[in-house]
Amino acid sequence: MKRRWHRPGLFAVVLTALGTAAFVSLGLWQLRRGAEKEQLLAAFARTAQIAPVDLAEARRQADARHFPHVRVEGRFDAEHAYLLDDQIRGQRTGVVVYGVFEPLEGGPALLVNRGFLPRRDSRRIEVPPLAEGPLVLSGLYAPPPGSGLRLGGNALPKQSAWPKTTIYLDTGEISADIGQRVDDRVLLLDPDPASGFERVWTPELMPPERHRGYAFQWFSFAAAAIVIFLVLHWRKSPS
Repeated sequence: MKRRWHRPGLFAVVLTALGTAAFVSLGLWQLRRGAEKEQLLAAFARTAQIAPVDLAEARRQADARHFPHVRVEGRFDAEHAYLLDDQIRGQRTGVVVYGVFEPLEGGPALLVNRGFLPRRDSRRIEVPPLAEGPLVLSGLYAPPPGSGLRLGGNALPKQSAWPKTTIYLDTGEISADIGQRVDDRVLLLDPDPASGFERVWTPELMPPERHRGYAFQWFSFAAAAIVIFLVLHWRKSPS
């Protein structure tokens, strides 16, 4: 028995063509997204080296692709602070500490990411005290971290002791919790080895390498669709 080409039906041709086109399109989209993420990471790194602007200007500049380097004067609210729990840095777990900062120029309060503190021998984490009095802070004016699954809902009203612990950061819930308006963005403080906190900032996004991996998968599906089509229609026939 020899292999011969069997004319495929219209349905098989259309299905294979549409499937292949869709897989290739998705692969190209993932490649574009990976390139966009690389540009965003580069812009994020460049911004940290640029001279800071005031908060009002940062609010005007802010968009999904812009993380202004900001300088803001004000004071911390000594009564309110939040611990974003279950955070991972390398092989360590810990918390990210947020303070509530009241800008001197007025407007909504600003959540300040003071940095990461690892858990050591006990569950309790000693948080370095806040500086008192008027301060000038500088850092990146960026969106808050993604919330992911909000298991258990809003836990803030159930807590009476400060700092309060949460597994996700919602500026609306914090605004209701402290009884004052809170900015939709947060301040990622510039690194300071003397602060006691770890501050290594990157945007909350899927890394470019993962986009390229997904692109490879979609292109593989396209190739598989073509191979299956050929195998099914290049088959043995009676002599």
